[in-house]
Amino acid sequence: MAGTPRIKEKYLNEVVKGLKDKFQYKSVMQVPKVTKVVINKGIGAAVADKKLVDVGIDELTLIAGQKAVPTYAKKSVANFKLREGMPIGAKVTLRGDRMYEFIDRLFTVALPRVRDFKGVNEKGFDSRGNYTLGVKEQIIFPEISIEKVNKITGMDITFVTTASTDEEGYELLKLLGMPFANLKK
Repeated sequence: MAGTPRIKEKYLNEVVKGLKDKFQYKSVMQVPKVTKVVINKGIGAAVADKKLVDVGIDELTLIAGQKAVPTYAKKSVANFKLREGMPIGAKVTLRGDRMYEFIDRLFTVALPRVRDFKGVNEKGFDSRGNYTLGVKEQIIFPEISIEKVNKITGMDITFVTTASTDEEGYELLKLLGMPFANLKK
């Protein structure tokens, strides 16, 4: 793909000005930005079937456009038949233009495909300006073929920002086009 991603252009041309005016930043360098997007998928059934991790990695790779890596258990839990070091999930970290392309696809294509979609919850902030969104079905992404899906699984999408407060992070994502539900108003 040639050129700059749409969301990156929107950030540089509109969002920076909007945030600078609202929060009275003295320098453009103070304006918060999204530094990375982490897509994480926990696969609990992978304890019994190791192939599920490979399927999860393939799905995340398709969705993100970048190779996903397996995640491993940090502790052993006897009740779950889980041993330290077993693969139990997959994740991918997006930065730069790939991150902006993913954000654009998520906001404009994937989220509107969620059944009964009324907007994302604005309570997913961590008090440092980062936002985590849970997606219940991987089939909302057009890259995933429904015929090839054996089991519907969800994933967590985390937007890591340079914002210092939740209010700044909320405004940043809202101006980028995140479809927040109007719960407060």
